[in-house]
Amino acid sequence: MSDTQTTPVAEKRQRLLQGTVVSTKMDKTVVVRVERRVKHPLYGKIIVRSRKYHAHDETNQYNEGDVVEIAECRPISRHKAWTVARLVTAARTI
Repeated sequence: MSDTQTTPVAEKRQRLLQGTVVSTKMDKTVVVRVERRVKHPLYGKIIVRSRKYHAHDETNQYNEGDVVEIAECRPISRHKAWTVARLVTAARTI
């Protein structure tokens, strides 16, 4: 048992959320609404809960209505601690 075994460094798992872009009025920032379905504790009905996240968009390439995936990152500003990871579905233009 003279061999010293090194354990691999535990990689921190990055949180990913999927939501819809609801605002692009800020520079380099998009507001993403993430919806989740939960069961009501008393009545048992499935209800939709939503929360808005400010996400960093360096190139201002995402538009309202796009479905995007956001990833947690270091705090960029007071409200921004998420960055847009990828575009899932582009918004339909009429």
